[in-house]
Amino acid sequence: MFLFFGLGKKSKDEAKRRLNIILQYERVGISPSLIENLKKDIVSVLSKYPQLEANKMNLAVRSERERIPEIHINVPLRNF
Repeated sequence: MFLFFGLGKKSKDEAKRRLNIILQYERVGISPSLIENLKKDIVSVLSKYPQLEANKMNLAVRSERERIPEIHINVPLRNF
């Protein structure tokens, strides 16, 4: 019944997104705990700069085609 009203769709999509992230990290040989620790360290450093919204940082591991995996970090700037 919740799916009929669209209430359960968000949690399903979130679970799917999280599973994709875990599978992506496993493919490149990086544990999710390493990524979480890396995020915490980067947020800690970036928090020193008021121009950045460190808590809204997005960190992703990507490996396109046969290339070496890369870590992509997006940090939004604050509007002053």
